[in-house]
Amino acid sequence: MNAEKVKQGFRNRGETLKSWCERHGYEYTYTSRILNGSVKANRGKAHEIAVALGLKNRAA
Repeated sequence: MNAEKVKQGFRNRGETLKSWCERHGYEYTYTSRILNGSVKANRGKAHEIAVALGLKNRAA
């Protein structure tokens, strides 16, 4: 899935990124940067967040 589809999913569900972050225990600003592409999310916490968002597969 790509970032635009993830964003569209949030809009379709009427859910905000902030509420999703709070529910999953992730920092909003960092998650936003991952979703917008300024953080590559190749490993560590960023990769974990990208997997949770559906942007990447579990294996790095």
